[in-house]
Amino acid sequence: MKRRNFIALVGTSLAAAPVWANVYNSSKPASKAIDSVFPELPYAYNALEPTIDAKTMEIHYSKHHKAYYTNFLAAIKDTPAAELDLKSLFAGISKLPAAVRNNGGGYYNHMLFWENMGPEKTTPSAALQSAIEKNFGSMDKFKTEFADAAKKQFGSGWAWLVAGKDGQLFVSATPNQDNPLMDVVEKKGTPLLCIDVWEHAYYLNYQNRRAEYVDNFWKVVNWNTVNERYKNR
Repeated sequence: MKRRNFIALVGTSLAAAPVWANVYNSSKPASKAIDSVFPELPYAYNALEPTIDAKTMEIHYSKHHKAYYTNFLAAIKDTPAAELDLKSLFAGISKLPAAVRNNGGGYYNHMLFWENMGPEKTTPSAALQSAIEKNFGSMDKFKTEFADAAKKQFGSGWAWLVAGKDGQLFVSATPNQDNPLMDVVEKKGTPLLCIDVWEHAYYLNYQNRRAEYVDNFWKVVNWNTVNERYKNR
């Protein structure tokens, strides 16, 4: 079967996705923005335990992410949006229906989230480490700023490490399923790292202890993927 990689869905100026690139295997894509086959997780449900428990992973992936995927397919079917790759779609998201914004964001954000986690211990590349230290002062200061953005995001949303068009790195937070590629955000750029702070991402294990979930997130970050996103930004 013909394989279609994630960068083709998003646009050539975005970083390639090393894991998801191997799971888009439909010979009949649904559109330029989404494939007709729901991608598999790149690891088992229990692979991130004890940081993220298997039941949370199963529900999050098979119920929440799958719903965004299905609803996004329905929202763009037989519309001009189906002819856009994700980058182009997000660049004009303010002009599209809320269903496209919410479900398209949910589809894309979750793919990045799964991919930037993993069971193996990894480290930032020298290039990324240097950029983080230049922009934030130190790795510890970056982690504090990122964690603060995640912990202080009111209600549901995401925290991000982003590369701006000027090459500078910054941290931001977005509500609901918005992301830094969308024209509705205050500061746009290429996402490098993200954490989901919707309650369904952590509540079975952490209940209302979002801060503990955020602090434990660093134990499962797949820096290899973040390094690739930074390299190919």
